[in-house]
Amino acid sequence: MEATRTQRRRMIGTVTSVAGLKSVVVSVTRRVRHPLYRKYLNRTRRYMAHDEAGACGVGDTVQIEESRPLSARKRWRVTKTLQKAVSAEQTSNQEGTP
Repeated sequence: MEATRTQRRRMIGTVTSVAGLKSVVVSVTRRVRHPLYRKYLNRTRRYMAHDEAGACGVGDTVQIEESRPLSARKRWRVTKTLQKAVSAEQTSNQEGTP
């Protein structure tokens, strides 16, 4: 009898902090509708995630996936880097200033 693994949750967020060599903090923003006033609100939650390659930087857009507990606060793992952040050096080079 083969055990089937349940589908793991995945989220897309922005790296807000690099907490160590292999740890990042990812902010995930979702839009919810207020039940009474019917206005849409932004709700942000921060997740500690494991970055095995150590390739993520602040401002990168990443996909995280639920995993087993990796430390006291890390329950998520970075699976993909969807978009790298544009640094100040890159923007100054694109504008033509040295």
